[in-house]
Amino acid sequence: MGLSGICPHTRADPFFVGRKDEVIPTIQIRNLNIRHRKDLHPLVEDFQLTLCPGDKAVIVGEEGNGKSTLLKWIYDPAMIEPYAEAEGVRTDQGEKLGYLPQELSEADKEKTVYEFFSAGDGFWEQDPWERQQLLARLGLDGDVCFSQQLMGTLSGGEKVKLQMARLLMERCDVWLLDEPSNDVDADTLSWMEGLIRDFPGAVLFISHDETLIEATANRVILLEQLRGKRLTRWTVANVPFRQFMAEREAGFTKQAQLARSERREERIAMEKFRRIQQKVESQQNAISRQDPHGGRLLKKKMANVKAMERRYEREHEEMTEFPERELAILVKFHGEQAIPRGKTVLDLSLPALTRPDGEVLARNVSLIVRGPEKICLTGRNGAGKTTLLRLIRQELADRSDLTVCYMPQDYEELLELDSNPIDYLAPSGVKEEVTTVRTYLGSLRYTAQEMSHPIRELSGGQKAKLLLLRMSLSGANVLLLDEPTRNFSPLSGPEIRALLRSFPGAIISVSHDRKYLAEVADKVYTLSADGLSVQ
Repeated sequence: MGLSGICPHTRADPFFVGRKDEVIPTIQIRNLNIRHRKDLHPLVEDFQLTLCPGDKAVIVGEEGNGKSTLLKWIYDPAMIEPYAEAEGVRTDQGEKLGYLPQELSEADKEKTVYEFFSAGDGFWEQDPWERQQLLARLGLDGDVCFSQQLMGTLSGGEKVKLQMARLLMERCDVWLLDEPSNDVDADTLSWMEGLIRDFPGAVLFISHDETLIEATANRVILLEQLRGKRLTRWTVANVPFRQFMAEREAGFTKQAQLARSERREERIAMEKFRRIQQKVESQQNAISRQDPHGGRLLKKKMANVKAMERRYEREHEEMTEFPERELAILVKFHGEQAIPRGKTVLDLSLPALTRPDGEVLARNVSLIVRGPEKICLTGRNGAGKTTLLRLIRQELADRSDLTVCYMPQDYEELLELDSNPIDYLAPSGVKEEVTTVRTYLGSLRYTAQEMSHPIRELSGGQKAKLLLLRMSLSGANVLLLDEPTRNFSPLSGPEIRALLRSFPGAIISVSHDRKYLAEVADKVYTLSADGLSVQ
């Protein structure tokens, strides 16, 4: 597909980099191949991309398809060397790249906020007034850069905001953003949409927030793995995401209809051909040797039949193929997980909600959940939503009439990273249990090799699917979900939301995903210093 051309852009915003009226050069990627070191499984093959000024390109694809790996390689090929090997060419004109990782590194988690900021050149080059203005736009205190709090102790949204602030201070030409919308509150999401749209340079980003993608992306890069992940396919489309998805679905439908039509016509033609072939063969068997003239005619007829057969074989090879598409096959919840309507699942009343260190986050927090309600908690980053969900988990832990399953925001709270998916889901090692788990993992598009990989090597989306499958197998009738859609691709998102909406039990969740709030939640509560209020 053709790629958009270079056009000049100006920068009027002091938080954007470079001189006014400066044209940003282009990044080109040519002939890129990336494969896993362990099993040589390909992630991308012969990948080509040109990034131009004003491009807002989103990378989408199912979990484990190599989106984050591709982004890391573009920023610094050394980042993928521990687990993947790559060959390809990236050329630029000296652009300064800015990278936002999906998760903070362990080293950065151990830094104080001040150490994290002071590690970047931009922090020292930033004018103090300009820095305060930047932080205010993110809803952060002007002195937060000098905080001695450890980065690892911050909420997920606070971590993303601070990383974005440091990225803006670095004054980069190109942004590479891996899940910039993860865990941030509604106000920050709206701000981030405007930030990405207005940035005059190129932005290449991964996001599972369909609303953010629809509001910002003008190009779509789709990474797919087909035929049991033996075949990779990539697509670059210079259209907005919603248009891309609609045209893609229409293309699949048209191709499938054409393929069916051609095969229907082929069946009719082949039936006619077989009747002719059988008639000529029958005449050949019945003709007398005393009729040489008739024999020559039949020989000629048989030659025509053979020629017709070869023509049909060629036409069959040239027929339209049925479209190959990568489907997200997901787990199902069962009817026995239902909760009777009116049954009290939770009746919580707290004079004060406090952090482990004693800081009061909110007062007079009350929440009642009955029957199979789907409840969602929202609020600004740092308001205490995750703290409240953990407290609810403790509150329900001793209930013998409920089976509760918890999905944390940080998957490492529950996952055994050095274990593999099979051992994690079937720790007994009983053959029947292992076979069942393998079947379910296969339905979630895990390959045989991935089933034996350490969990720490899986993508965020694959880890999320693992926790989702664990919930399904547990028979839980109450789900406590902290940002449940944060690592599912926009392709999986609609199915995940439909799955949770159809869950027959109760769900108490924390989310800023606007489509999740609209499609799954029966009630949405906002947590503030004054407690919970219904939206």
